[in-house]
Amino acid sequence: MDKFKSIALFMSTIETGSFAATAKKHSTDPSTVSKAIKRLEEQLGLQLLYRSTRQLSLTSAGQKYADTVGSLYQQLESCEQELKSDNNSYSGALKINLPVSYGRMYMLPMLSQFKKTYPEIQLDISFNDEYVDMISDAVDVTIRSGTLNDSRLVAQKLSPMPFVLCISNEGVSSKGVSNKLVTSSEIDISNKGLSVLPWLLFRFKQTGRTMPINFCYQGCHINVEPKNVTIVDDGEAMAQMCAEGLGLSLMPHFTAKALVVAGKMRVVAELDEFANSGVFIVYPKRKYLPKRTQLFIEFVKAYLKEIGELPSKTLLDSPLKPS
Repeated sequence: MDKFKSIALFMSTIETGSFAATAKKHSTDPSTVSKAIKRLEEQLGLQLLYRSTRQLSLTSAGQKYADTVGSLYQQLESCEQELKSDNNSYSGALKINLPVSYGRMYMLPMLSQFKKTYPEIQLDISFNDEYVDMISDAVDVTIRSGTLNDSRLVAQKLSPMPFVLCISNEGVSSKGVSNKLVTSSEIDISNKGLSVLPWLLFRFKQTGRTMPINFCYQGCHINVEPKNVTIVDDGEAMAQMCAEGLGLSLMPHFTAKALVVAGKMRVVAELDEFANSGVFIVYPKRKYLPKRTQLFIEFVKAYLKEIGELPSKTLLDSPLKPS
């Protein structure tokens, strides 16, 4: 039995005046209570209680110990109750980290709904595509793509993350080939056919590297090294520039969605799925997850389900099919 439990039994014995009453209060037996207090006395090297067949009474040392420990015990109990209440309440602070494009396109409308539903939960939201150490930065929930390599975290898959090859509805200039606009129906999806066209490449801010044009399409491996490139470090800007005819571009389905549905951009090809790709909601691994965190996770999943995003499928399965 730990010291805290022994102190709890000691304080209860002072309050009830007997081992039997204390045992009943703590759902145990009188001998367990007596042994616990005796063990506490042995640890202190002091007698805390006078024991007789009629009653129990405090020694002078016991009275001093009870005065000090009692105050601390009450503070600790109060703190525990407050923490339990906070952990199980629909209030408190919730720190959220979101990727820029996905966060803006999918999460912003959901965040407004969540805040209106749970106004007492205080949201602290950041948008970035860089690696975040959730533990050291005290982040409650984040949404990320890729593979989870941190055993301290739990990841639930929200949806696959298929990549698509996109082009402006008007086509792209093929000045180096035939001095005309190449439309989506004229794209030759091969290393040679793609390398002569202009491209928009995405640069990762954290590493400074550009995303390679290296993918599989219908079982064939494609690795393109274009000469005419424009480099952008913002996914939404890259998609918009693609829609304006500045080049072909590879992007996740959620970045392409709005412009394709609006008829400003076309999907040339849906790529074979990358290994371990997907969109995940991630949170620290802990036995007692705060209620507000649980609420947010379930709210996100329900919202995405409503708009057609599930762990096994995305909206790409309907309106974003290659033209």
